[in-house]
Amino acid sequence: MFALIAAAALAPAPVSTATSPTPVSLAKYTGLAMDPAGKRIATVDSLHAAGAPSAGHGIVTIRDTTGRARPVGYDPCDVCRYDGLSWSPDGRALAFVASARGEAILWRLENGVLTKITSVKGLAANPRWSADGRSIAFLATIDAAKETGATMPGVRQIGVIGEKDDSRRIAIVPAAGGATRLVSPEGTFVYEYDWMPGGRGFVGTAAEGNGDNQWWVATLRAFPIDGAMRTIAAPKMQMNFPRVSPDGGSVAFIGGLMSDFGAVGGDVYLVPITGGTPRDLTEKAPATFTSLAWRGQRLIAGVTQGGSTGVAAVDPVKGLLAPPTVAAETLDAGDGRVALDRSGVWAAAVAEDYSTPPRILFGPLGRMKPISHENDAIVSSNVATDIRWRNDGRAVQGWLVAPSAPVSSTPASSTVASSAKAPMITVVHGGPASASTPRFPWTGPVAAFLRAGYWVFQPNPRGSYGQGAAFVRANVRDFGGGDLSDILAGIDAVEKQAPIDGERLGVYGHSYGGFMTMWTVTHSQRFKAAVAGAGISDWVAYYGQNGIDQWMIPYFGASAYDEPAIYDALSPVRFVKNAKTPTLMYVGERDVETPAAQSLEFWHGLKAMGVPTELVIYADEGHAIRDPKNLADQEGRMLGWFDRYLRAK
Repeated sequence: MFALIAAAALAPAPVSTATSPTPVSLAKYTGLAMDPAGKRIATVDSLHAAGAPSAGHGIVTIRDTTGRARPVGYDPCDVCRYDGLSWSPDGRALAFVASARGEAILWRLENGVLTKITSVKGLAANPRWSADGRSIAFLATIDAAKETGATMPGVRQIGVIGEKDDSRRIAIVPAAGGATRLVSPEGTFVYEYDWMPGGRGFVGTAAEGNGDNQWWVATLRAFPIDGAMRTIAAPKMQMNFPRVSPDGGSVAFIGGLMSDFGAVGGDVYLVPITGGTPRDLTEKAPATFTSLAWRGQRLIAGVTQGGSTGVAAVDPVKGLLAPPTVAAETLDAGDGRVALDRSGVWAAAVAEDYSTPPRILFGPLGRMKPISHENDAIVSSNVATDIRWRNDGRAVQGWLVAPSAPVSSTPASSTVASSAKAPMITVVHGGPASASTPRFPWTGPVAAFLRAGYWVFQPNPRGSYGQGAAFVRANVRDFGGGDLSDILAGIDAVEKQAPIDGERLGVYGHSYGGFMTMWTVTHSQRFKAAVAGAGISDWVAYYGQNGIDQWMIPYFGASAYDEPAIYDALSPVRFVKNAKTPTLMYVGERDVETPAAQSLEFWHGLKAMGVPTELVIYADEGHAIRDPKNLADQEGRMLGWFDRYLRAK
């Protein structure tokens, strides 16, 4: 029925990424969850071979927190994707979801035995145990038309359009197995939820209509087990991580201006569970809060500050208790930055940075140490520098990463002090409400650029997370204005500190970064080559083409029908006659977020202006390119494009 696998088999052979002539694999850990006693950690582990565009099949893996015992893996379905790892309140059992071929199965693992609890034709997500351990709740999308989220491939727009929307409902099933009961109503899409104390019901964020689109106008609601759904709060902001206080009297959540579901960032708010006006507990804090968990009478929050990540303690009365504890690394867990034991004293997370591959940390909160060793022998000689500069009176931050073998006519050191001048590619993150934080460059565009010898600059301009709510809002009705100014000023700062050849600069971005690339080549001649992934060229047309127009209202202030002038003024295609930079573009055929028509329009404009350009539309792909063959093709084309225009002649 299931395979029992020694996870030690996942350990890659000792090797250096800079010198090894043979393939090596990176161990990846996702979905980390820790049992309430802080004794065991569960993750989904997979191997990502060097040079492969994506990781292999993952398995559910259990480790003890001493790091001494041999990890054990469980793989009941060799074609399934595993997620939603959740420990029972007593720490004896682990629930998780296995998904494949249009079916989702909820499993329980206890004493080494796997039991199928229930299955759904469609999607299941986010299992959560009741406090007494007798029931498990989860989010069920019955007969789902597509995977949840606008980044997933959209359904083909044929036949009668918009006739039926998926509902995602809170469901309950006995932990021992049995009949599934749907709690929230049909026609409502629940994004996130939490149990009320005593199992009386749930609190969650929800909206009616298209689930991909309506998250930006979702409200905070109560879903009693026996009773009618009611609204707790409907603030004019986006909300994530609704968490009910231990006494059941209030609900905390992350609230703010967010451009993408899943890219969480804002302040910490508190509202009475009976309803009322949410109160900002972290107002004017120079950081972005990204996750929440109650421990006793305080909240432990995940944090992004500058380009670093960490944690902070928040009191429901006093607010932020001390400055956040952050480091130049990215922390991840299945339900926030870190997983906590029941006391909130012990924590676990997956950590990585530009030179250190992923490893599992465990220890006192704020003082965790590595306990996994599968990646110990993987060595990187990339050097990252935290770059700070000022522009328009604002402090701005970014990361400069030097490759192990910079592109130049003579060998050069990988340190900032190198005298040989080399080309650099500026990578603009998506969002815009997001941030570039340290990630180990194993795969993807940044890794490809570094392997090819390019320096990489990842700025966090205004509109990014990391410097508080006002900084996030600083690009409202100003896309491409202040944020491009910040980026260009950042390149000036880089050129003063590093051996960058200002005549060999490239720019790349995907999603909002794709828009920024299109905007940049129509407003600057500084770059000699550009790659725009899933970009936006015409905001007026985009408003009617994309599947998530609700995200635009908080940024533009009105719809494109009510105030078209601001949309038009920020559209790169209106300035295409200024473009001179050779520009490669790519996009997924079934991209809901940034439809292919946007890239087609910009490609057509560049062709008409005689600018070197190329456009690739990947069949059946959504906003994120996922097929390994397409990922390999995308990487090869991007490197070929930059090599053509940035290599020394």
